[in-house]
Amino acid sequence: MPETIKGDKEFEAIPSIRNKSLRINLNENIYGTFAEIGAGQETVRNFFRAGGASGTIAKTMSAYDKDFSDAIYGIEEDGRYVTEARLKKMLNHEMKLLEDRISREKHPHKLYFSYANTVATIDFAKKYKGHGWVGIRYQTDPEEAYSEIILHVRFHENEALLQQHTLGTLGVNLIYGAFYKHDEPKKLLRYLYDHIDKDKIEIDTINFSGPLFEKVDNRLMSLQLIKNGMTEAVMFGPDGNNILPARILYKKNVLALRGSFRPVTKVNIDMYEKSHKMFVAESKVDPELTETIFEITLSNLRAEGEIDEEDFMDRAKLLCSLGHTVMISNFQEYYKLVEYFSRYTKMRLGLAMGVNNLVDIFDEKYYRHLSGGILEAFGKLFFKDLKVYLYPMKDEETGKYTTSENLKVHPRMKELYKFFKYNGKVVDIENYNPDIMNIFSREVLHKIETNEEGWEEMLPKGVSELIKEKHLFSCEVDAEEIDAEL
Repeated sequence: MPETIKGDKEFEAIPSIRNKSLRINLNENIYGTFAEIGAGQETVRNFFRAGGASGTIAKTMSAYDKDFSDAIYGIEEDGRYVTEARLKKMLNHEMKLLEDRISREKHPHKLYFSYANTVATIDFAKKYKGHGWVGIRYQTDPEEAYSEIILHVRFHENEALLQQHTLGTLGVNLIYGAFYKHDEPKKLLRYLYDHIDKDKIEIDTINFSGPLFEKVDNRLMSLQLIKNGMTEAVMFGPDGNNILPARILYKKNVLALRGSFRPVTKVNIDMYEKSHKMFVAESKVDPELTETIFEITLSNLRAEGEIDEEDFMDRAKLLCSLGHTVMISNFQEYYKLVEYFSRYTKMRLGLAMGVNNLVDIFDEKYYRHLSGGILEAFGKLFFKDLKVYLYPMKDEETGKYTTSENLKVHPRMKELYKFFKYNGKVVDIENYNPDIMNIFSREVLHKIETNEEGWEEMLPKGVSELIKEKHLFSCEVDAEEIDAEL
C-alpha cells in the first residue's frame, strides 16, 4: 500500500496520548514520581495504561486527606492547598525522596523527574468551575541541574469527570513536552493543548526556570499564551516573572491605565500619579489593598497584522524598570476589562484615561456585536463600583482644555453621558501638569527612531538612559546583541 497518494497535503502528525506515554515509558533512563491531589491520579493513569510503566514510575501518590497532606508537605501559612507554594513544596519533597532512595551510583544514567499537581475541580453546586497548579521538575542529563515548568489552569467544563480527563491529558502533554520539546519553548506551549479543545481549560500563568530555559523570558512566554488563545489576559511584575492574576487582584481595589506605552512618557506617569492619589483618597479605598495595573491590549502590540515581540519586550522593560505591574490582554473594549477584574474583586475599580479614550467608549460602532448594543456594554462597564478618572486634553491651536465638563460625544449619546457624569462615575484628574500636555508617545518614538534631539526630556527619570543602554526602540544594533539582551 502506498504511504501517500495524489492530493495529499503536508500536516503535522500529533502523537496520541498513549503514544506519548509509551515513548516515555520505553525510555530506559526517564524515571520519576507522580503526586496528584484533587482530581484523581489522571496523569499517571495514562502511563499505566500505555504499558511499560515500571521503567518510568518510581512512585505515585495522592494525599487527599488534609492532615496527611500537611504531615507530608507541611502546613501552609494561609491554610490553602491549591497554591503555587504548595505545588513547589510537593516538587521539592518528592524530588528529595527520589534522590535519597534511588542511588545515583546504581543508576548513573537515570534522568530524574517529579510531576505534581494540586487542583480543585468544579463544586457540587457548579458555581465554582475550579482551578489548579501543575508542574514538573526534571533533567535531560544526569549531570545537569534541574529545570522546572510551572503553570496555572482554570477549568471551563461543567463536569468533574471531564475536568479530570482534561487534566490527565494536559499532564502527559507537559511531561512529554518537557523532555522532547524543551529546546522550542514556544512550540512546547502550543503542544500543551494536544487533544484538548481550548474552551475546556485555560492556562493563565506559566513560568520556565533552570538551565534548560536560561534564555527564556517569561514575559515573552506570557505573550504567547495570549497569542495562542490560551487565555485572555496575563500579568507580570518588575522581576519578569508571570503573576497569577487572581493572587494580585483578589479582593483588591484596582486602578487600571490602558495605553500603548511606546514608550512610557511623562504624561503617562502624571496620569498615573494624579489618578492614584485621587483613587486612594476615596472613602471606600484602602491604600493597603490597592493594585495599580498598566494594561496593554493585544491590538496595541500588532504591527502590520503581526505582533512585534521585540517591540513588546521594549515596552515591558521600561514599565518594569519603573516598578509597575503590567497586564497584557485581549480586551479591545473597556467593559470586557472591567468584567475580567470583576471575576476576582467586588471592591472599587478605577480607570484612568484620556479624553479621546472616553469619547471612543461612547461610540456605538464598538458594540454592534452585542444584542443590547451600547446599553448592554455600559451596564457591564458601570454596574460595578467603578469610576473613570479623566485626564484633560489641550488644543494646541486654541490653548483650551477639554475636560468632562465640556467633552462632546455623539448627540444620541449626550444624555447617556450626562447620566454617568452627574452620578459621579466620571471625574476630572486634578492638579495635572500643564507643561507636559504636548507630549505624545508617537512623536517621542519618531524622534528616537530618527535620532532627533530633545526626546529625553519627554520621558520619566531614568527611562531615556535605559533606552540608550539597551538600544530599545532602535534597530541600530546587531541582531544577536538584541537577542542576548532581551
